[in-house]
Amino acid sequence: MGAVFVVFFVVCAIFAPWIAPQDPAHIQLATRLAGPSWVEICGSDELGRDILSRLIYGSRISMLVGSSVVAASLALGLLVGSIAGFYGGRIDRFINVVLMNAFLSFPGILIAIAFVAFRGPGIFNLILALSLGGWVGYARLVRAQVLAAREKEYVEAARALGASDLRILARHILPNIIQPVIVQAAIGMAGAILAEATMSFLGLGVPPPTASWGAMLNDGRGHLFDAPHVVVFPAIAVMLAVLSFNFIGDALRDLLDPCSRIEAGL
Repeated sequence: MGAVFVVFFVVCAIFAPWIAPQDPAHIQLATRLAGPSWVEICGSDELGRDILSRLIYGSRISMLVGSSVVAASLALGLLVGSIAGFYGGRIDRFINVVLMNAFLSFPGILIAIAFVAFRGPGIFNLILALSLGGWVGYARLVRAQVLAAREKEYVEAARALGASDLRILARHILPNIIQPVIVQAAIGMAGAILAEATMSFLGLGVPPPTASWGAMLNDGRGHLFDAPHVVVFPAIAVMLAVLSFNFIGDALRDLLDPCSRIEAGL
């Protein structure tokens, strides 16, 4: 079920110009706050813009920001966590105790808000801001896995054969610890999409008139009672996107974790 929704959102993001029935930025004040109908399936917002078209184009921002944030956070987390777990000692103490705890002492969303407020709104700044606080979780997970894997017999055998540290990490350790990291990345997509919607709701996302689910929620909150469809449809889109990636994360955990497969009788 999660994969079906993810494919649907990805298709909407890629083929938005061909799928969207109208221009998402086209203003029609004569039909402002019009309810759902056969002409406009999801109705129109306070400027008369077609909500369905804006939802389809908004999936571009959510998928792009979510995947970019996860990719950047995962790459940095793999690098930092691998170095800390593999070498240990002072390097591990500095990275784990000083660097990671410094980032964990502040909520990630506050770091993102402060960064975007300083640098200004924009999709690049938004991705960079959300990545600043997102890499720590991946780094801690990778560090714990590397600490356990570096004592295994196959690592000792590779070291005895004269393999370099880079080769041991890339060819022997990382392929054997990547399963929980993939699960974390799938769940991290849900968190990144929700964080992007939060930033856009606060006015710190992509600038208007670019369609964004969070910005649509912010624009429609003043019409929650007289035109609830302006808020309901973007909220459903955010909920389905977050829920679908959580479903995929749970499915990957059951598929890749041998203990879960044994318990499930697979």
